[in-house]
Amino acid sequence: MKKKVILAFSGGLDTLFCALYLVKQGFSVVTLTVDTGGFNKKQISQLEKSAKAAGAIKHIFLDGKKELYGQYFSYVIKGNILRGGVYPLCVGLERLVIAGKMAKTAETEKAAYLAHGSTGAGSDQIRLGLALKILCPEAKIIVPIRDTGITRDKEIVFLKKNKISFDKVSLKYSVNTGLIGTTFSGADTNDSWKAPSEEAYPSVVPILRTEDQGKEIEISFEKGLPVSVNGKKMKGVAMMQFLNKTGAENGVGKGLHLGDTIIGIKGRIAFEAPGALILIKAHSELEKLVLTADQLFWKEVNAKVYGNKLHEGLYFEPLMRDIEAFIDSSQQNVSGKVKVKLLKGNILVLGCQSPYSLIRPEIAVYAERNKYWNGRDAEGFTKLYGLQSVMANLKPEGK
Repeated sequence: MKKKVILAFSGGLDTLFCALYLVKQGFSVVTLTVDTGGFNKKQISQLEKSAKAAGAIKHIFLDGKKELYGQYFSYVIKGNILRGGVYPLCVGLERLVIAGKMAKTAETEKAAYLAHGSTGAGSDQIRLGLALKILCPEAKIIVPIRDTGITRDKEIVFLKKNKISFDKVSLKYSVNTGLIGTTFSGADTNDSWKAPSEEAYPSVVPILRTEDQGKEIEISFEKGLPVSVNGKKMKGVAMMQFLNKTGAENGVGKGLHLGDTIIGIKGRIAFEAPGALILIKAHSELEKLVLTADQLFWKEVNAKVYGNKLHEGLYFEPLMRDIEAFIDSSQQNVSGKVKVKLLKGNILVLGCQSPYSLIRPEIAVYAERNKYWNGRDAEGFTKLYGLQSVMANLKPEGK
């Protein structure tokens, strides 16, 4: 009886190679495609045909968009998490969803092997490998491209020799498209001095071609998560799809992220994530209105730790559940509305309001009036507030 393997399958060059390679190694291959927002109807219909052409005995297609948003990206919003101050962790979140679906499929299909198409040069090999080891500890993990060291040119030759057709391959960029955003790397991104051309971004309209008046939207939040746009209730996936489209039409969401990878080298990617950046900016402004200074400080500290571990494949570290509890607690009063204008690539917060607002005119208005103290109180506070600083700057006695 042949050994059965579950292969994470996108239908692209790398996973087509993996499918055929595993078949030739004597495996019964079950291909699994998890939709995290990167497939159109035409691509979905083609996936099974491509898998079967490569020799797969079965193809499974699962929708992972709700899980991606609800279990993982929701904490990116609540934590205002941007890696390097710019990047909303698009790819790493998807790998967690894919790993979870692979583990469950291995159980239902009674497969002892799991496989994916990561190379040996990126972070996905770590993210997927670690998650699969935790979720499916008995399974053996195979990574054909990493383990053979094969190049894309040789993959193409291998598939052509076996008469397996594939979509035209971009030798310039490696692209990953999903609900949270699209990333691409290669060519211009490998040189820290160069920037990709406007045309390299798949959906964000170049700024010079956007409308001059822009677009104003109002986002409502309940306990830290968005629930409606312009008064229309939306669930998470629909919300992201709408904001991605609206943001892209107004030139919003492009970025370049340069930072440290899990394997210890520096890396640089280009990305577009209109919906994610809009929500994080709006949410952050609402938090400023309703949270105390200490809450904001410690939440930022904890959210940075959470974001780093999430991006670096350590989602299952027990500390993460502790930080989630802290973040959830901090969001109890993060409810209200934020008014945002999308204009020529900019996300401009025009205003926000909340029943939990800590701006209280009946107590005081900054630099104008106050009710809870008088001038003598303020004078005394000023004397005491920096007392040690004053003493530290006094000349030593006798000098």
